[in-house]
Amino acid sequence: MPDIVWKVTVLYFTTILGFCCCFHTDVNPEDNPNIPAIAKYLATKGRYEEVNPHLIDDILAVNRSILQPPSAQCREIHLTAIIRHGTRYPTSKNVKKMQKLYELVKSSAAAKQSWLREIQTQWRMWYTEDMDGRLVQKGVDDHKHLAVRLSKLFPTMISEEKLRGGFIKFITSSKHRCVNSTLSFKAGLTGLWAITDKEFDHAVNDALMRFFDHCTRFVEEVDNNPSAVSEVDKFRQGPEMRRVQEKIADRLRVPYDNITDDLTEAAFDLCAYEFAIKAVNSPWCQLFDESDAKVMEYATDLREFWKRGYGHDINSKASCALFHDIFSRLNKAAGENKSGQQVTEAVTVQVGHAETLLPLLTLLGFFKDSDALTSTNYASQTQRSFRTSHMLPYAANLLLVLYDCGGGELRLQPLLNEKTVTFPGLTDQRASMPLYEDVKKHYRELLQGCDFEAECQLFKPPADV
Repeated sequence: MPDIVWKVTVLYFTTILGFCCCFHTDVNPEDNPNIPAIAKYLATKGRYEEVNPHLIDDILAVNRSILQPPSAQCREIHLTAIIRHGTRYPTSKNVKKMQKLYELVKSSAAAKQSWLREIQTQWRMWYTEDMDGRLVQKGVDDHKHLAVRLSKLFPTMISEEKLRGGFIKFITSSKHRCVNSTLSFKAGLTGLWAITDKEFDHAVNDALMRFFDHCTRFVEEVDNNPSAVSEVDKFRQGPEMRRVQEKIADRLRVPYDNITDDLTEAAFDLCAYEFAIKAVNSPWCQLFDESDAKVMEYATDLREFWKRGYGHDINSKASCALFHDIFSRLNKAAGENKSGQQVTEAVTVQVGHAETLLPLLTLLGFFKDSDALTSTNYASQTQRSFRTSHMLPYAANLLLVLYDCGGGELRLQPLLNEKTVTFPGLTDQRASMPLYEDVKKHYRELLQGCDFEAECQLFKPPADV
């Protein structure tokens, strides 16, 4: 699929963005009355700041000491960033459910608490179906701020010189929230360096950033197949979720039958969107205590596990094209560096979706627990690593940074949400920045195989002769 190149008129910021190389680590969101008590359980609708609480005090704070290259000789030669879009409005489907819940609460809830009176007399249903997942101002800021932080974390890579010289490439999904996130990322850089005399392109490439739409086997066997997520349906009808629904009904003083699993999800979404978009601790959040929020988070994790994660092999194999694209860029940078040339693509910024990032993380083996998530093992999964609240907030990002450490030694460092992580299975003393050759050996089978066309072909039984 050919890339479509878009030209962008960059924006000029009159605000000077300050630099800070350290941050306080004593921020406690639980002491802030404007932050819901359940904020850290909001799964894929959570803020990036809950994953990195130091940003609450200083949204531009970075800590370069986390990089810790094994020697002073190491220098970055290439950086790939795969980034989820920023904070968005709810989809039209979610808005319909939220409207239904609001009408029920306004007309039928009989409890007397002040938070309920606030919903019934002051709060207005301001979400409309035409918002349909569009980027909000907070989402614009998510990407502007991320761009500035990454320029501070990697100043030799994400620099004005590299941007002006065409060494930073931008690729995005065609969805408006991703295109606008890409524009915002670029605007963060051009505002930082007060660039007003030059335009920068980005390419729309859904084959890479929305590969899941192009993988026939995934679409047929998982996305359009209700039985593929049967564990999710069982959990939504199970005892943990039923108890959450009953507690909501008790808090509202409405009959238990009135609160369905869909309306329970709508209530959780209302809390999440009000907080993510408007930074308010909404009265809707009062419908959940911490134990309820953990159940709701697990319901989301369960869905993502079976629909995008380890639940089905094709979920991750659908990302083969993106996987190979990343390593071809790394190999190209390594080859140019070895031959003494300037690396022609120093930085690649690729903006997509949670559905872009999670299959790739799964293919690479990150966040794999010993037991699969199921409808019946909620209690034993409290310490699971597969937790979307930590992995996939708005503006979630996977960075792969290639270093030349001298003497032909190349190393690759992965970071998730601006924190160092280790490639699963690579556990030597320098696991956070292993030799690039060791990384390639570790993923040898995927690099030699993982053919998108072959994996995504829908296999049909041979016709009877």
